[in-house]
Amino acid sequence: MVGFVVRRTARMAVTVLAVVLVTFGLTKLAYQNPARMLAPDNASQETVDAIANSLRLNDPWWVQLWHYVVHGPEIKGTPTGLLNWPPSLGYSYRMQRPVTELIAEKIPVTASLAIGALVIWIVLSVLAGVYAARRPGGWFDTISSGASYVMLSVPTFVTGVVLLYVLFYQLSLHGLKFFPSGGYVPLTENPAEWARHLLLPWLTLVLAEVGLFQRVVRASVLEVAGADYIRTARAKGLPPWRVYFDHALSAAANPILTLGAIEFAAILGGAIITEQIFGLDGVGRLAVNAAQSGDAPVVIGCTLFGAVVFVLSTFVIDVITHARSGK
Repeated sequence: MVGFVVRRTARMAVTVLAVVLVTFGLTKLAYQNPARMLAPDNASQETVDAIANSLRLNDPWWVQLWHYVVHGPEIKGTPTGLLNWPPSLGYSYRMQRPVTELIAEKIPVTASLAIGALVIWIVLSVLAGVYAARRPGGWFDTISSGASYVMLSVPTFVTGVVLLYVLFYQLSLHGLKFFPSGGYVPLTENPAEWARHLLLPWLTLVLAEVGLFQRVVRASVLEVAGADYIRTARAKGLPPWRVYFDHALSAAANPILTLGAIEFAAILGGAIITEQIFGLDGVGRLAVNAAQSGDAPVVIGCTLFGAVVFVLSTFVIDVITHARSGK
């Protein structure tokens, strides 16, 4: 087990390093005059030159990369490199704030979106997948299979726009103003309004994911449904729900956990489309705005945040599934 964890940790470090290299290189290609783009709109030439010197933009790219990772620009005498403690993701000269602080402010929004949607689609997928596996080829299995293919075929932005049009615009025209058009209310401020403002974004993500998960759950349960211990459980007279949920689903949990971790990390790392449609000021929207304005440190920071979330999620699931396998 220790050797497995060490290997996975080394793989995580290599993955994050590769993301830093690729993202850093792409920003160098995309932004031809980064110092001017990073500076505020009314900045003087002296300010632009100071930004260029701070980021070593006049040095070769490998010097800039080394400076970004090891030291970073000094803000109030404090280095802001990745390898400092606490680690820093650089500094946004356009917004005059550390990138780490900017991302930290947006995490509650994106986390609320991702975690809420994950809980809903996992619950629905497990219930629908297990029920379909109990009667393969039956009416529910046939209908859910067709619905899954439809949901997988429709892009997320189309689902979000349709839901906004039907559940917000059309209902509002008829005097039913339950669904807000967008925005975010913090959970600590008003839990009911927090959930109400996230209902449509959650539903958008759930419809995009539940079809795939339902099919994975169904296939995983069917794969173990003919095992000896399942037949033994039935022979003992256990209720069907216990046979499938306590025994079959538990044995088929590994692929479900793996897929769930990957999808959760993808959403948490950058729910760009959903946040843009519903006006949620999360990490994904921050990354889009930074890319449009040429704020390279924020672009790199958001990309690195998404990569870290992804590798940590897959690492945790790999450890859990390895421990479940008993190796």
